[in-house]
Amino acid sequence: MVTSREWHLAGGSGGAERLYARAWAPQSAAPAWLAVLVHGYGEHIGRYEHTAAALCEGGAVVYGLDHRGHGRSSGERVLVDDFDGVVEDLHRLVTQARTAYSTLPLVLVGHSMGGMIAARYAQQHPEQLAGLVLSGPVLGRWSAARELLAADEIPDAPLDASALSRDPQVAADYTADDLVWHGGFKRGLLEALVTELERIAEHGRLTATPLLWVHGSEDAVVPVSDSRVGVEEFAGDDVTVRIFPGARHEVFNETNRDEVLEEVVRFARRCAAAHLARG
Repeated sequence: MVTSREWHLAGGSGGAERLYARAWAPQSAAPAWLAVLVHGYGEHIGRYEHTAAALCEGGAVVYGLDHRGHGRSSGERVLVDDFDGVVEDLHRLVTQARTAYSTLPLVLVGHSMGGMIAARYAQQHPEQLAGLVLSGPVLGRWSAARELLAADEIPDAPLDASALSRDPQVAADYTADDLVWHGGFKRGLLEALVTELERIAEHGRLTATPLLWVHGSEDAVVPVSDSRVGVEEFAGDDVTVRIFPGARHEVFNETNRDEVLEEVVRFARRCAAAHLARG
């Protein structure tokens, strides 16, 4: 059994934004590790309910928030002018989580654009992390962003929901979700995203933080070939790669989601045990 709670915290420039946050905790036992989920472009943390439940079953207490301009958080929809500010928002959430769970090893789990945010967080706050999980991450390069920025006018077209998962219910739920952004990309966000990828590349590799990279082989939203460039430049010595055959962009929502989440839990438990052993 998992319990959850929700609240708002200050975020954005000068704390002017209100960020919607969620936390999930197992009822049956005290948690052994802390997971923080970082969602992707145009979506919200509410889409990770089953992911959080699986991590709680694996011994975690789980936190997450809606990025500025996303979901129930304030700000112009899907407009981010500087992703380092989003990393600061994430750190505010981690700091809150630490007030309740100061000794638990932290594993950060980022999906798609959230993978880029999580990677940048790992560079800025390596002392916080026992492990890092990147799911279909925008990292290294994202060809779609440069193609869209090269266009005179960015098409006002939503993401193809069928590209998310082989499970048709995932596409149906995504399309019907009023908290999901169903418009086109905004130029300012794409420009900020490219800038953030450049910052990550300039900052260099992870050193002591173990990394798990999970990706669908048939991901048409963020192709494996794009992310591989970033992972090869970013990962340290302890890196685990799992490319799931036939899977599309959202591996946590795929038809083999249980297999994927079991992989994440195994990795997180290993990282947590190693972190605690080091004292």
